[in-house]
Amino acid sequence: MIVKKNLNLYIIILLLILNIISLFNMYNARYIDPLYSNYFLKQLIWFIISYLIVFLFKHFKLNNILKYSKLLYLISLFLLILVLLTGKVINGSRCWLTIFHFTFQPSELMKLSLALSITNITLNTKRNTIKDEFYLILKLIIITLIPSILVFLEPDTGAIISFLIILLVTLISLKLNKIYYLGALFLFFIFIFLFSYFYFFNKDLLIKLIGTSFFYRMDRIINFTNGNSYQLERSLINIGSAPLFFKGFNKVKLIIPESPTDFFFAFSTNTLGLIPSFFIIIIFFILDILLLKKISKLKKNKYYLFTYSYFYLLLFHQIYNIGMNLGLFPIMGIPLPFLSYGGSSTLINYIFLGIILGF
Repeated sequence: MIVKKNLNLYIIILLLILNIISLFNMYNARYIDPLYSNYFLKQLIWFIISYLIVFLFKHFKLNNILKYSKLLYLISLFLLILVLLTGKVINGSRCWLTIFHFTFQPSELMKLSLALSITNITLNTKRNTIKDEFYLILKLIIITLIPSILVFLEPDTGAIISFLIILLVTLISLKLNKIYYLGALFLFFIFIFLFSYFYFFNKDLLIKLIGTSFFYRMDRIINFTNGNSYQLERSLINIGSAPLFFKGFNKVKLIIPESPTDFFFAFSTNTLGLIPSFFIIIIFFILDILLLKKISKLKKNKYYLFTYSYFYLLLFHQIYNIGMNLGLFPIMGIPLPFLSYGGSSTLINYIFLGIILGF
């Protein structure tokens, strides 16, 4: 019990450090664009609510939460449909609902709903035969595919990838019959082959199939190494011109679109300096080790699938966002956990953590 309390305490301390860094940058963001003038206050409110959520969810047993997974999944689907009909368009995507001057992203809630639903279905499905495993895989694919299609229409590539990570981590962790993994690998290569064929030899048909908006997003992802990205160029200039340590407020070299969100790392590096940014990476590294240590103790627990899916989703967001800021990966709407501005992702991340810390 003492070890458990200490481990939870260390995780919370590291999160608090990251949150302070986030708030520091949100305060500085007000100097670069009036649009960000209230980001500091809003982010502070989100963090306060998040820690209340952690305290609340630590006292809920996951088996009790799973009872409502189907309802939560249906609510999330409803919100995804609602956002397509009435959502706010930002940067060409219809991903946000506006509630009392706050924007909410239903796809973030779907990450939690999907993880809970997949865990619930897995726990309540027998896997005595290959046929049983097939029906389980089919169920999991269907409940992942439905929100993926809705998010595809927004479009939000980052959310689709997040859904697939939750599904893939679960399927790999289940240690199913090898024939399913070989089949999945075969289908993956078939998909890559067909997509490549249409992309390089029949773009007009591909545009008709997936739509112009999503096609041009895919085109930007595939051709990200061409060096013609306005955001990436400014991100690299900000990182390359950063001092070793903090140089003061309102000293950003170049303003990057989405500085407090997707490009938080580049913005923070130019504001705080190279050494503090390296310190951020170290904090994430230690945090991941502590979370993995916490989760590894749950291997004999039937709910370990839920904790693993979240851990690898969190790890993916960290690696991808920082890599994206450094020009190593294509630009997608993937925030840096516990640092980037955004109430939806912040609240969902802390709900996940509250559940995990409760074990």
